[in-house]
Amino acid sequence: MNKKVCAFVFNHFTNDARVLRECSALVEAGYEVDLIALHNFEMKDLPKKEHRKEGFSVIRVNDRLPFILRWPFSIAEAVKGIATINLVTKILSLVLVLLCLYASPIATIVTVLLLMIFSHRIVRVASKRGYSILEMTLYGLRKNYDIYHANDLNTLPQAIVGAKLFRRKKLVYDSHEVQSSRSGYENPIFGKIEKFLIKFIDIMIHENDTRAKFTQELYDIPYPEVIHNYPFVSHPEKNQSVNLHKLVGISEDEPILLYQGGIQKGRGLEQIVQATPQFKRGIVVFIGDGKIKPNLLKLVDELNLHDRIKFISKVPVDELLNYTRNAYLGFQVLNNINFNHYSASSNKLFEYMMSGVPAIACSFPEIQKVVEAENTGICVDSHDPNSIAEGVNYLLDHPELRDEMSQNCLVAREKYNWNEEKKIFIDIYRKLY
Repeated sequence: MNKKVCAFVFNHFTNDARVLRECSALVEAGYEVDLIALHNFEMKDLPKKEHRKEGFSVIRVNDRLPFILRWPFSIAEAVKGIATINLVTKILSLVLVLLCLYASPIATIVTVLLLMIFSHRIVRVASKRGYSILEMTLYGLRKNYDIYHANDLNTLPQAIVGAKLFRRKKLVYDSHEVQSSRSGYENPIFGKIEKFLIKFIDIMIHENDTRAKFTQELYDIPYPEVIHNYPFVSHPEKNQSVNLHKLVGISEDEPILLYQGGIQKGRGLEQIVQATPQFKRGIVVFIGDGKIKPNLLKLVDELNLHDRIKFISKVPVDELLNYTRNAYLGFQVLNNINFNHYSASSNKLFEYMMSGVPAIACSFPEIQKVVEAENTGICVDSHDPNSIAEGVNYLLDHPELRDEMSQNCLVAREKYNWNEEKKIFIDIYRKLY
């Protein structure tokens, strides 16, 4: 009988390449896989349940509270006068407050306190996430799974409940990031939570050796297994379906200097923009979306670089390399804002490699190790726009070297790809039973 795997991921599973690769590999190896993710009610075409062509099922739970549980928050926001709340809610809220005032001073005080609590952002976010976690946990108990697979710290509690609290099953903790030192997780409480929860796992997986060694020493645990962020092997140069030059409206002779991925802090994107006036040729193209995109657009406005920098929204992960292959070079210039960034090996580095695109890369250990060993790009000081510009201009001035690096990428992709890495991943699973 096939082993049943319940995997959790705390995103909408629309663009998560690593989770897609791992679930697909498990199906190929004969496992039955259900992936529990989040739903997004604003994405009308996103199904709550689907059976993927790769052979695994996806179940998406609500990423917001049900209507009846949203009422306290809606009332609190209505009383505060937030414009997005509809008129009916505001009228009902006013009636409720007046009734409390009429009833008694105690009722009024209690009402005011509750409104203050429910209007607090932390309470709203915690309630929404708590409900999603609860619903994920319940779905994880619906079947008699043999293995639970938690992707990152925010799904580890759900997996522990299913694997250890209610059943005696195997638990894999797949940490894609350094949970104790990463953007958005600055509070030391996350490291303490991970240190406690990690006691319940059977096997831990990390994304590279730098992170595995760090975690081993931090928590005094056995050395985690390592599964690198290598993409599926692909040959996008054979596909002529996307002409990125035409898409952004530039000449075919103009080199495309590409960044693809999340438009987030700490990725050196401001430095790319600041370096752009020094580039001798080329158009910078950003493919992706994220929190700091408005700030980046504002910076482009301030520097009057509209003719040198273009933006495209994120594209489906299975189509991305068809865009990537159009580039002369690709940027991977993370900033050292935490250990998670410093220790990254980053999926996009290998996506550039898969597409034959040399990288302008940061001089961090995992990235520099690959770029210099395979001669697939130039490492620069990612915090310094002048250093970034020097690297770009060197490849612009030496097209023969750039072409040599491009060929090196095509050779190296036969080594740094998921076809090889998934064998290690499946061997890890076979250790469980």
